[in-house]
Amino acid sequence: MRCQVVIAIGILLLGGVCGTSLPVQAEDSTPRWPRLLGQNYDGNAEVEQTFDWKTKPKLRWALDVGEGYGLGSVWGNEYFQFDAESTAAGAVERIRCIDLTDGEVKWQDARPLNYRDLYGYESGPRTTPTLDAEFVFTFGVAGDLVCRDRKTHQVRWSVDTNKEYGVIQNFFGVGSSPLLVDDLVVVMVGGSPAEDASIAPGRLDRVSPNGSALVAFDRKTGVERWKCGDDLASYSSPRTVQIDGKTLILAYAREHLMCVEPATGKLLWKHAHRADLLESAIAMTPVVSADQVFISECYQIGSVLLSMTDKSAEVIWKDPPFNRRSQAMRAHWATPVLIDGHLYGCSGRNAPDSDFRCIEWKTGKVKWTDDRRTRSSATRVGDVMLVLEERGTLQVIKANSEKFELINEWRLDTSDGDTPPIRYPCWAAPIVVGNQLLVRGDQRVLCFELQ
Repeated sequence: MRCQVVIAIGILLLGGVCGTSLPVQAEDSTPRWPRLLGQNYDGNAEVEQTFDWKTKPKLRWALDVGEGYGLGSVWGNEYFQFDAESTAAGAVERIRCIDLTDGEVKWQDARPLNYRDLYGYESGPRTTPTLDAEFVFTFGVAGDLVCRDRKTHQVRWSVDTNKEYGVIQNFFGVGSSPLLVDDLVVVMVGGSPAEDASIAPGRLDRVSPNGSALVAFDRKTGVERWKCGDDLASYSSPRTVQIDGKTLILAYAREHLMCVEPATGKLLWKHAHRADLLESAIAMTPVVSADQVFISECYQIGSVLLSMTDKSAEVIWKDPPFNRRSQAMRAHWATPVLIDGHLYGCSGRNAPDSDFRCIEWKTGKVKWTDDRRTRSSATRVGDVMLVLEERGTLQVIKANSEKFELINEWRLDTSDGDTPPIRYPCWAAPIVVGNQLLVRGDQRVLCFELQ
């Protein structure tokens, strides 16, 4: 089983300062990359600058990090990194507030961590902090949901969701980042009835849901406001969508894509899309364009594009099951990016059964695949993508639906003068805010200045 259950948990999810100066920093009230995949859940770095992609970016700073797989989030000129470390008193999950200019730690807070991965992966968070003007929300690998004051770093409230909702440990723990909607913080929990607590570890096929696939808490108090969904948790993160002028929640849980009304927690519709395998694990965040949504998995059935209303979802196209050579895309842990009617992203479960490819949104037609046989994640910057290969190569690829067009690439897994290397696994998509680029591998985060 162990060799079958392989998933990169980049679900997810920094030193020396150069002599050149940064532009005027964003005001403290500015959300710049406040959650996983950025402001609009789409991996799009909304920057006004243009950059010289022929020139390698300069290192600004480097930050040593502990166990875990996620990159952080940015508000104003503060970067928030969530990871785990070992202390004399035992393991802790910690959140650190970093000055984005120079990499100095402004404050940190840590809480005890009791987690052991079933398959030997790191015992640190897989998720990204979610930020607003007042608070920092973290969702730990063992289900500890914590709200901290962004300025004072004091804990305002916390909930042990695994304990409160009877969560049976997923293969790799909790991997879904929090969602903020109005005065709610919504997380994927996926609890089970008390009698399921005796089920053997890893036997999720025998575990029953108890109506807590999604749980919403009051943003300021942590009091439960609603729960919904008879499903277990996945590693995908919930997001919002606008349908007919209404803000709704999309959550790709273990078995279904669910559409939920935020104010009440009413389940509006669900669409089943998961391989019939015990070890199949879903991690990508749904990709949305107008009233259409794309979801994908890599194990058997591939992808589907749905047309949505607030009452139902209908299939526009879907991949043929059990025929991976004919499938448009088989997203594993990385969310593809949508640019001008085409999706660009990594398809495949493991190297060498993986490639970076472009498919047409409306039909699922594969336009091209590159010749790399490895896994990667992508972030859009204007008309290019920054594609981070899991072993540390960063590629700049033109968003060209007609052909694979490589502009440049840099090896970040080898030391380059004063730049320390990042190591496998590099599973988090890069972050770009202003002219700063953040990348994470094992042991450290690097912050570069784009030229």
